[in-house]
Amino acid sequence: MNAAHRVMTEINCDMGEGFGLYSMGDDEALMPLISVANVACGFHASDFNHMRRTVQLARGHGIRVGAHPSLPDLQGFGRREMKMSREELANCIIYQIGALKGFLDAEGMSLNHIKPHGALYGMAAQQEHAAEAICDAADIFRVPIFGMAGTLHETVYQGRGHRLVSEFYADLDYADSGHLVIVRSRGAIDPERAAARALRAVTEGKVASQGGKDIAVRADSICIHSDTPNAIDVLRAVRDAIGPYLPA
Repeated sequence: MNAAHRVMTEINCDMGEGFGLYSMGDDEALMPLISVANVACGFHASDFNHMRRTVQLARGHGIRVGAHPSLPDLQGFGRREMKMSREELANCIIYQIGALKGFLDAEGMSLNHIKPHGALYGMAAQQEHAAEAICDAADIFRVPIFGMAGTLHETVYQGRGHRLVSEFYADLDYADSGHLVIVRSRGAIDPERAAARALRAVTEGKVASQGGKDIAVRADSICIHSDTPNAIDVLRAVRDAIGPYLPA
């Protein structure tokens, strides 16, 4: 692929996921290595103090900030599905984004995007009412939505007139169906494997599923989770691998 036709990408990270006196992830070390921060909004993790500090940290590094709303599931870290109507889900999402936007306004920053978290993200990929609820919230804030090409994220979000930023997950496995394998907690992963998968996603638009099947992906943005125990090593390896495809 020559420079004139090189597909560019960026790195995003889910952040601000501590709560009260509990910490989660090394945001201070990760922040300088990313392009975009997805800040937890209090329903799967975070609270008003963590949200404010994470926004301030991002501002200090010139990092764009998006909202990372979740199902109301602090105990399960937002990784358990819930039965909620479209209207209830939309209100839940609007509430969280509005809270983060208040802190962004206080720091003179703009809301960059919306990225649903965990089970909500997975539900919206496969359940139309969940994808529509996310669009109902996005209609108010008018920013792009992070999601996955080839799922309801793409068909519903774009059908509603919203811009999809298609993600590739360097630190999660893909099922043969093309959907993400969502787990409650993660152990350390192999940084070199994550880097190789990210590079292939950018250059070939493919990733091998758990069953060995090649899945089509689009990597407008590559996600690394801050709660992966060796997230810093993974992020550095991914950056080294895809360096020519990152913004200068």
